[in-house]
Amino acid sequence: MKLIINKQIKKLVIFFPILIYLGKRSYLAYDSGFYALQARWILSDNNWIIPKWWNEYTLDRTIGIQYLIAKSQSIFGKNELAAHIPTTLAAFLMIFLTYKLHEELVGKKGAIYSCLILSTTYIWFDFAHQGTQDMIFACLVTSGLYALTKIERNKQFIFHILFGLWIGLAFMMKTFLIAVPLTGLIPAIFEKKKIINYGYFLIGLLIGFLPFIIWSLIINQSLDNNIIFYLLSKFNTLSSKNTFTNPFYYYLWNIPINFLPWSIFSFLGFFVNYKLNKKNKILLCYFPIIFVFLISIFSTKTPYYALQISSILSINSYTGIISVIHSKKLKPIFLFFISKVVPLLIISFIFIYFLLNSSINLGLKEELHILIGLILLSFSWLLINQVKNPKRIITLLILGPYLFTSLVIQSGLFTDRSKNIRESMEKVIALEDLNNKIINVNTSDIVDNNTHSKIIRIALLTPNLGKGIDNINKIKTVELIWTTQSKFETLDSKLFKVIYQDKYLNPWILVRKINYDSDLSDKIN
Repeated sequence: MKLIINKQIKKLVIFFPILIYLGKRSYLAYDSGFYALQARWILSDNNWIIPKWWNEYTLDRTIGIQYLIAKSQSIFGKNELAAHIPTTLAAFLMIFLTYKLHEELVGKKGAIYSCLILSTTYIWFDFAHQGTQDMIFACLVTSGLYALTKIERNKQFIFHILFGLWIGLAFMMKTFLIAVPLTGLIPAIFEKKKIINYGYFLIGLLIGFLPFIIWSLIINQSLDNNIIFYLLSKFNTLSSKNTFTNPFYYYLWNIPINFLPWSIFSFLGFFVNYKLNKKNKILLCYFPIIFVFLISIFSTKTPYYALQISSILSINSYTGIISVIHSKKLKPIFLFFISKVVPLLIISFIFIYFLLNSSINLGLKEELHILIGLILLSFSWLLINQVKNPKRIITLLILGPYLFTSLVIQSGLFTDRSKNIRESMEKVIALEDLNNKIINVNTSDIVDNNTHSKIIRIALLTPNLGKGIDNINKIKTVELIWTTQSKFETLDSKLFKVIYQDKYLNPWILVRKINYDSDLSDKIN
């Protein structure tokens, strides 16, 4: 048994090019940058309980992902790579759980293919490289699915505990959104209600909720109201109309696009499993239907909500591919489209790209990786028509997206998210020797989405981040502060000097206060 598990773990090495990136990193502002900044304040203030935004508390979410990022950085160093370790580990674990889930739902044959399908799905590998709680949450949901498949009467009590454990841990990540996958699992739970050991289940549930219980008891000592009311307020906001509100049919197009290139196969596999896999169609078919329906009636709709069913969609995709390969009617259409139409479209795209000498605002490294990846993808799919063995067909089918995804990840496109801002910050730090100088931020200038988004990324790249200042006149002589161009134009030019500005940091500029003494400070204030 241990030998089999070791072999399965060794297979995870295949996913290193997709999940491991050792080059330079930078953050998106939302949500990974926001959480990384909160983790930075956890370490600087040694406050592991209350999430902060500069000098204020942010009580609309738990401190789960921020705590994990801060803990990782306290162990492995205060850098971007360490900040992404929790997400990376969750991604690896989710691949392993998908492997085991495949074995339980459709048999041991081809389990590695479902994992490869999962790892080459756009939405999945995108969030595998973001320091957010979404991948961790999806991994916990997958562990719940796997635990449910393994529950048997009075046997393997660990799975009864695990099925309770994941619920509490997932609540610490995404609070009340745990209700969606749990509701989707009701048919499967009802089917196994007689063999669930509720004693072990409750033990697991209690252990899983311990982090939230302990955290809430401690944080409530610093609040006027119970933290649960703040979390409910956030949930109510998400439930009502907001900037992320989309039509009911949003996921009918969003999931197929974000699950490329496997969407059609997943759709076919869904019907195959519904007809032929009667034993496990509750999880393979009913669960994703209920899940998609629930997130469709929820006001806030975002692509990453679908991550929770990505393992199931991947397993359905594998079933769909196998059914097509063995179908006399569908196989010729499949071979024609995959080995002729798609490669022709890719080659045409590359030709037009070079002919027009167009740029998609990427560097040479990114462009080369993408173009080489597209060439390898088309070459791999061209070869499909030359082989007859079903195993070789599916291997070539998945090899193309695997090579393409690996090259795109190693280009830095999904890891160096704010490259221009990072390069600008490296330049100003080198020019002004800022590594040992504290830089404050004028928080009164954070007035819209643009200023908010930019200052998150700038603050994360500032070597010695100071305080949030609500009045720029309060800073002392020679102190540095990030403020906006519009604010600077209202200041006395004799007292402030622009140190650095460029288009990528705009509207934020770096300013130093000069010719300042205590008497003048009193007059100004």
